[in-house]
Amino acid sequence: MGMVVTSKVNMRRANVRFTYQDYQMLPEDKRFEILDGDLCMIASPNTRHQRISKRLLIELAQQIERKGLGEVFQAPFDVILSEENVVQPDILFVEKSRSVLIGEPNLRGTPDLVVEILSAGSRKKDSEVKRKIYARFGVREYWIVDPDAETIEVLLWSEIGYVTHRVFSKCDSLSSPLLPELRIKLSEIFE
Repeated sequence: MGMVVTSKVNMRRANVRFTYQDYQMLPEDKRFEILDGDLCMIASPNTRHQRISKRLLIELAQQIERKGLGEVFQAPFDVILSEENVVQPDILFVEKSRSVLIGEPNLRGTPDLVVEILSAGSRKKDSEVKRKIYARFGVREYWIVDPDAETIEVLLWSEIGYVTHRVFSKCDSLSSPLLPELRIKLSEIFE
């Protein structure tokens, strides 16, 4: 009777953390983020995601920029929260008083509002990992857009993490504690 020999492969991982310096060397024809030092590739969004993003961006830009409250940006636009946290939110807003954070190549610092639109590949990352990272860096308001449920959850920063202000559905008009004059008819966003 033969003896079966099994060997245990010693699986070790180097404690390698990616930084913004590494990020700058990546190919420009692909989208990446660095989340707590881990490099993540971002898949191209689908058509529904793009339509929702476009409609939200137009509404936000018209209502915010027309009133001179600040600037709205869309992905791809690098947001450097730290050397080991570089993100590309779907949409972001920076108040006028903090416009010094906006540089020609990127934003260095924390936006006031971040909007992430969920997709099959980003659902867990956006609703769990990025939620914690955005809270750690003090993003004042975080909107999670769910195209399947046709909802937008408005989260407010607190010292214990994000607290849900409200979940708005397709039949609601979204309002924001950060931007009290803002009103967005979600039936038009999710049409």
